[in-house]
Amino acid sequence: AEKSDLFDVLELISYSVKPITRAERVALASKDVFAGLDDKQREFVEFVLDKYIESGVDELDQEKLPALLHLKYHSVSDAIEAFGDVDIISRTFIEFQKHLYNYKIA
Repeated sequence: AEKSDLFDVLELISYSVKPITRAERVALASKDVFAGLDDKQREFVEFVLDKYIESGVDELDQEKLPALLHLKYHSVSDAIEAFGDVDIISRTFIEFQKHLYNYKIA
């Protein structure tokens, strides 16, 4: 389960649930993840999700937020200019993550 999260491995061990990849997880959750986001928020969340798919769940750690902002916007002040507020950035980063592990497989 190289491209899966520890969550998936634990589900496999505990409940014999076949692991899904991070890309599959994003695809399953994308409708809920992007609901209610404006274009700027959506663009940032897509960027973070790409990093998550590529590197894993550590990219979703709140301590990574400043580094992600620098990668995407080249500075925190440019990110604030794009979003308008530090609280909006933080809330956007935290809120979308609630949907990643809250889905139903059809």
